Amino acid sequence: MEAPAERTLIIVPAWNESRNVGKTVREIRGHFDQYDVVVVDDGSTDDTAAVAREAGARVLILPFNMGVGGAMRTGFTYAQRHGYDRAIQVDADGQHNPADIPEVLAGLQKADISIGARFADKGEYEVRGPRRWAMVFLASVISAVAKTKLTDVTSGFRAANRKAIDQYVRYYPAEYLGDTVDSLVSAIHSGLTVTQVPVAMRARMHGSPSQNFIGSAIYLLRSVFALSLALMRGRRRPAEASA
Repeated sequence: MEAPAERTLIIVPAWNESRNVGKTVREIRGHFDQYDVVVVDDGSTDDTAAVAREAGARVLILPFNMGVGGAMRTGFTYAQRHGYDRAIQVDADGQHNPADIPEVLAGLQKADISIGARFADKGEYEVRGPRRWAMVFLASVISAVAKTKLTDVTSGFRAANRKAIDQYVRYYPAEYLGDTVDSLVSAIHSGLTVTQVPVAMRARMHGSPSQNFIGSAIYLLRSVFALSLALMRGRRRPAEASA
């Protein structure tokens, strides 16, 4: 008897992405109508929710902006309550290519969390200066914690199995870099395993993130601070559990 297919939820966090989210949802559904898509409207002040719903997604609306961490925790809570076996984040801005979803999900065959890595010999995604230094530093430290080589720990293109979904519902911070660095370190300290698969990122469909030198330098400093807090939280957790 053939095993039933794993139920998969695609979570799309979106904040004021009315110009992008409709195309993203339609592209996902065009590739994979067997997967469910939920857009978490993170307190948008534009028509993000209406556009996403019209494109065919189920929409969860947050009353105010909570950041990616808050939006994703909402999505993972929805996945847990509705019994999904796997959940994967796909950003609303079009940078994550839906065609790569099966590859990222396939990583869950050998780990609890699978990251779509931008710096793994696929595609032409490039970051320079302090932002790149920060990404290399974060990857090297978290690789040591995870005991596996990771090159892109700030990628939001990642999938989770049931154990990881449950962990994320328990702890998925909303602070700066919490949705990537802190949540990952916490998951590793909780005994979950991590792997990565190479993906090629695309440019945003509309809008452009800040990439100037000053902004990148601030990113570097804040990244180090965020990682330090994440590691300290991880070290304290065993002691707190035994108290």
